[in-house]
Amino acid sequence: MEKDQTKVGVIGSGSFGITVALLLEKNAKVIIYSRKHASITDLNNYHTHLNCQLSQDIEVTNDPEYLCKECKVLFPAVPSSNFRTMVQEFSTYLNPSHILIHTTKGFDYRYKDVGEINLPYKLNKSQVSTMSEVIKEESTVMRVGCMAGPNLAKEILAGKPAATVIASEFEEVVTLGTKLLSSNVFFVFGSKDIKGAEIAGAYKNIIALGSGLLGGLDIGKNAQAMIITRGLHEMILFGKKFGTEGNAFLGTAGIGDLVATATSENSRNYRFGMQLAQGKTIEEIIATSKEVVEGLRTLKIVKNLSQSYGLQLPITNMLYSIVYEGYDLKKAINLLMKYPFKKDVVFI
Repeated sequence: MEKDQTKVGVIGSGSFGITVALLLEKNAKVIIYSRKHASITDLNNYHTHLNCQLSQDIEVTNDPEYLCKECKVLFPAVPSSNFRTMVQEFSTYLNPSHILIHTTKGFDYRYKDVGEINLPYKLNKSQVSTMSEVIKEESTVMRVGCMAGPNLAKEILAGKPAATVIASEFEEVVTLGTKLLSSNVFFVFGSKDIKGAEIAGAYKNIIALGSGLLGGLDIGKNAQAMIITRGLHEMILFGKKFGTEGNAFLGTAGIGDLVATATSENSRNYRFGMQLAQGKTIEEIIATSKEVVEGLRTLKIVKNLSQSYGLQLPITNMLYSIVYEGYDLKKAINLLMKYPFKKDVVFI
């Protein structure tokens, strides 16, 4: 399709922000917002960042007011831990005419209400939000969507075929997101279940951590297949408790994203699990990681919520014990193999 002259904004210059910008650039003019001076210099002077070559047509700014004035459609691509602060910063310049389609796969919790979340029995549903809920809580924007699915940045940047889901209650948002992102190597599906897409996108990072642990121990694909399928069961159980239907997890944004993230070393969550199994400490892995490992924060939040609501999430609970309580990895796997799952499929 001929490139639209409409300007579209991307908030964030991390690897996925750059990936989204390159996808959008095929169909529209793009402005990237970055707070990092080095990123702005690389992009404006050399049109490169994170070893990616960008079109000279892509503009970069550190001015949120300018971005919101120039672009009515924005794609936030920032970590969940910074998401609420980002929306608060932009809220002065956002209005109901804007459309926000976020790409963040994680949860927000109200830190000021509950403090640190290292201990169970603290969180309840009202204290945890998806990113679309954060946008509505902190701004006047109503037309909100999310981009979800198996979107490994390195593969997309290499030009390999991929698909995504644009989920929103508003058909206009789905249609617009599809138009802006579609290409001959990037296929876009639509969904009205935005909460299901957001929960799936966040939860699959937990299962990817576990699959990475098995990969690091070289236990085999059979065991990885089990943790993925049983992990899907836990995702659906959790999602139903928090207001979604089970079938929301059986499509591209659910099982599609889960399979890709839980089997690829291009996934930072999978890679974290591998390194942990190989003897590195959490601190060592984080110190050498260029990107946020969203699964670590999500694991804490889901563990607390599962304790509060009595959810049976054995894989999630065991992963929490391994990552945050130092439980022996091989003992944990042995316990999981003996866990009385009983029925195979229980969520349809």
